[in-house]
Amino acid sequence: MRVRACFFVLFSLPCLLCVLLSSAQQLPPDAVVSARLLDSHLQDSAFRALFSPITGVPYDAQVPTNLSGIKVSAMRLRSGSLRTRGVLSYKEFEIPIGVVEKPYVERLVLVYQNLGNWSDQFYPLPGFSYLAPVLGLLAYSGVNLSASELPELDIRASEKPVLVNFPHVRPAPLGALAKCVYFDLHGSVQFDTLLPGNVCSTMQQGHFSIVVESNAPSPAPSSGGEFQDASGKNNKKNNKFMLRILVPCVVGGIVLLIIILGLLVVLVRKHTKGTRMQQLECVAYSNEIMDMTSIGDIKVPLAFGTRTRPMIEHDYFP
Repeated sequence: MRVRACFFVLFSLPCLLCVLLSSAQQLPPDAVVSARLLDSHLQDSAFRALFSPITGVPYDAQVPTNLSGIKVSAMRLRSGSLRTRGVLSYKEFEIPIGVVEKPYVERLVLVYQNLGNWSDQFYPLPGFSYLAPVLGLLAYSGVNLSASELPELDIRASEKPVLVNFPHVRPAPLGALAKCVYFDLHGSVQFDTLLPGNVCSTMQQGHFSIVVESNAPSPAPSSGGEFQDASGKNNKKNNKFMLRILVPCVVGGIVLLIIILGLLVVLVRKHTKGTRMQQLECVAYSNEIMDMTSIGDIKVPLAFGTRTRPMIEHDYFP
């Protein structure tokens, strides 16, 4: 029974190792199944970066490793300052004077998003190809910086539009027309004219990018190389993720298999040696001439007495 229990434990160790290694890895990026759920995760990450923040100063946040490649930043502002002064430069965004929010809050936080290579995954656009990453600008109440899953404020530009400057854009195919695309928080998609200098304009918050129809000729290769095809990157990251799980499992399984084989060899040798000793004892006992008796754990020959007793030949005693 002990041998069976030992073998059961040894054979179950590889499976247990694979489970532990799999649980130690981060979840794959598709664990965030929707763009709205992604906004909630990024809002939590952005607010964690605001530890004793200075008003008007952007703070870059750390995102979970399963969302690697996405950039997030947060800036806390006074509502009155945003309306009367605007923000000259917040990453790729230029926020003009006259931006107001509803409902009104004394302080608000502007969360910046750059989805990078995950743009096509969270904002798929059939029939179009991205020439630039999807950029997002969302506003939240900045009264409680420890809050999570906050609803977005509705911010709108009342005078001049908010400008989005895209510094890294792949060139459009010859004869194709690049367009600005806008995703609002309700799932609607709108297209607009791309301004000179790869600039898009908007009157409200949301997500923005530059696209071209995918049935146009293939875009020329970009020298910048910062924004690459999302699907290829996703496949590479998924393959790397699977390798991080499979390789330790295979290595651990091989090591445990070697240990199991070694234990089997030792047990077989012990069993063979014990059987051989028993056979030798049986042969020795079957060929013995004298009777044997046991003294403790040892067997020794036994003699009951002599056949003739000595007799005195005469009665002379000195």
